[in-house]
Amino acid sequence: MLNLAQSAPQATPTFTNPRLFSLKRLSPIRQWCSQRINSLEVRNAAVARFICRTIPTQCPFERDVCLFGRFTFHIPPMCKLNPLYEEVVGLRFRALCHLAGDCNEDVRRYC
Repeated sequence: MLNLAQSAPQATPTFTNPRLFSLKRLSPIRQWCSQRINSLEVRNAAVARFICRTIPTQCPFERDVCLFGRFTFHIPPMCKLNPLYEEVVGLRFRALCHLAGDCNEDVRRYC
């Protein structure tokens, strides 16, 4: 009978240099970009329209894949993997608010 308590410990894969695989090194760049995007103020209607046309309302990569008329699998939204997703969506929201509030423009075409 095999005694599992006395079996040899299994080796776990380790990286030789953990600094190479650390995303913490990119944190200052992400924070800098985040601050720049959050500090943008939308004051021009043409710029606000450009932002609303450029940034999509939903992730263009999210799909339900069907083969022969039957659901096969779902591709999740990839936008959530973007580390600046919240900031970009906030910028689009500020642009929509500027168009709706300050310019009294109908924003339904951007939704």
